[in-house]
Amino acid sequence: MQATASPRPLPLAGLRILAVEQYGAGPFGTSYLADLGAEVIKIENHKEGGDIGRSVGPHYFGPGDSQFFQTFNRNKKSITLDLKHPKGIEAFRALVKEADAVLDNLRGDHPEKLGLTYADLCEINPRIICAHLSAYGRDGSRKAWPGYDYLMQAEAGHMSLTGEPDGPPTRYGLSIVDLMTGLAASFALLAGVVSARDTGVGMDVDTSLFDVALHNLNYPGTWFLNGGTVTGRGERSTHPSLTPSQLYRSQDGWVFIMCNKEKFWTILADELGHPEWKVDPELCNFAVRLANRPRVTQLLDTAFSRRPTEEWIRLLAGKVPISPVYDVAQALSTPFVSERDSVLDFRYEDGHTARMIANPIRINGVDLPTNAAPAMGAHTYSLLHEVGYSDEQIAVLQAEGAIGELPMYSA
Repeated sequence: MQATASPRPLPLAGLRILAVEQYGAGPFGTSYLADLGAEVIKIENHKEGGDIGRSVGPHYFGPGDSQFFQTFNRNKKSITLDLKHPKGIEAFRALVKEADAVLDNLRGDHPEKLGLTYADLCEINPRIICAHLSAYGRDGSRKAWPGYDYLMQAEAGHMSLTGEPDGPPTRYGLSIVDLMTGLAASFALLAGVVSARDTGVGMDVDTSLFDVALHNLNYPGTWFLNGGTVTGRGERSTHPSLTPSQLYRSQDGWVFIMCNKEKFWTILADELGHPEWKVDPELCNFAVRLANRPRVTQLLDTAFSRRPTEEWIRLLAGKVPISPVYDVAQALSTPFVSERDSVLDFRYEDGHTARMIANPIRINGVDLPTNAAPAMGAHTYSLLHEVGYSDEQIAVLQAEGAIGELPMYSA
């Protein structure tokens, strides 16, 4: 399957990445690279069913092709290799000779065991970048610990900041730590490639779910480290210091208002028919509104409850930062999503399609590729041929279990 024709090359064309990845965080990061034109080759262990994401339900396009898997693996290639088999390792190292980077999202003690570090691979390719994404890092007391997104949200303080003050600590509705750690790993990989292309010397680059989760404490973390302030949860998802910046009741639901500049408060007061709020000593600036937040909430609830959400959006959009509160179906079905071409069809080899959300990066004059994720091992034959394996040698690899069976639509 070819990428959509573009008047100039994709920005990462020519970049080859071997991805020893599974599930969410690693595949999400490399999906950005693949969407931008990098050749991302998934290394899948056929003896374990390949990437576990292929079996993550409950929604499937077909056997071994979950909708979860498609989300994270479009525009990639797949080769089956058992990295614990001597001939599998040999084939992997042959691929490393022609690669720019290897990315893994394994438990912290596994890259060294499997020979995926720079020390293991530099004699084959001194320019290789070895990017590692683990739960808790590749050194220290937790390197052998398994770990997942929700655990990081709990330990890094995120759940203490999410939800209503009188409710239990709450996780995000999405796996934000996984997604951001994937981006951090891909950012580190690209930084390493830039350096290696300049110096001729590669390196290991590392990130972890825990480190990214902790880093994402951001300004509340700085507030604590420098002033001892422990930020907690606010009612209705309020901003910790700016008001109004939270949910308010409309006639038929909710609106989210963010008057994060003083000018927006004055505009809001006029649009709601209450110009007196601009000079009220309890409402006229951020400091007094924060001190009188319950009154602000009561006033705005009363005002917004007079009309349904969509009327407020029509009245205030573009004047005051305002948003409706949508569910997933509503969020993906708006005219603005259509206008932005934010949902696209990703095409399989046989022509049928999977509908998915477009990459958020837009590049002037370039159409990003829209290829569906590959069948497990779809590119095994072509990739091994490319690095010098004959048909006979490939047959031996398959007979000995170093690679899996070639799929029907093998490239």
